[in-house]
Amino acid sequence: MSSEISDEVSGGTGSKTGDGVGGGVGGGVGGEEFRAVLHALRVWDSPLPGFDIGAAPGEPVALFREWFVHAARAGQPEPHTMSLATVDGEGRPDVRTLMLHDADARGWHFASHATSAKGVQLAARPEAALGFYWPSVGRQVRVRGEVTACGPEESRADLAVRSRGALAAALTGRQSEVLGSVEELVRASEAAWERAGSEPDAPAPTWTRYVLAPAEVEFFQGDASRRHTRLRYRRAADGSWVRELLWP
Repeated sequence: MSSEISDEVSGGTGSKTGDGVGGGVGGGVGGEEFRAVLHALRVWDSPLPGFDIGAAPGEPVALFREWFVHAARAGQPEPHTMSLATVDGEGRPDVRTLMLHDADARGWHFASHATSAKGVQLAARPEAALGFYWPSVGRQVRVRGEVTACGPEESRADLAVRSRGALAAALTGRQSEVLGSVEELVRASEAAWERAGSEPDAPAPTWTRYVLAPAEVEFFQGDASRRHTRLRYRRAADGSWVRELLWP
C-alpha cells in the first residue's frame, strides 16, 4: 500500500433534486438531504481531556508524542494519518492524506515517491504544513516548516521496515500519473507483488523519506463550551522555542 491514501470516491451522475449534485452508486443525494445530514452532525459528544499548558514541555515534539500516544490509547482510529499541504509551481495549494513515519528531534517524517506530485512540489519549494485531527479526544496538531529529502540509504531503510504491500506499491511506482485503465493497474500491481515476495530487497529508486523541521507547531484542545485552548510553539531566531497562547 502506498504511503499516501489515494482512494477517491466519485458519485453517480443522478440527483434527487435539480442542483446537479451526484451521489453514491445507483442514485444521488440532493442538496436538501445532504444539508439535513450535515447540520445534524455533532462533535465531541463524549468527555474531553484537559490541557494544562503550565505542564507543557519546552519543545513541541515531546508534547506531540504524549498527545499521540494518548489519542491511540483512547481508541482514536489511525492517529498516524495526517494531512500534508504543499504548493505547486503556480502557487496553488495542494493537500493529501498520508502516514506519519516518525517524530523525533529532526522533525516529522513521512515518505513518498520523488516523482509524485508532492515530491515534485517539495523539490521546487521545500516547505509544507501537516495537520493531525483526533476527534475522539477533541485535539488537533498543526505543523509548519522546511522539508528535507533524505538520502538513498535512509530512504531505502524506511521502506525495508514496512510490509510487502508497501514495497509492492513502491515498485509499482508512477504515483500521480494518469492511469489508462484499471486493468493496467492490476497487471502492474500483480507483477510488483510477485517481485516484492521474491526480492524483498528490491530497489525502489524514487522512494524518498522526507523530514519536516518545524518552525511552528500548534496544539489545539477542543472544549464543549467553545473555549478551546490553543498553544503555539514558534521557533525564535536563536533556535529556542517561544510558547504563545492563541485566541480560539
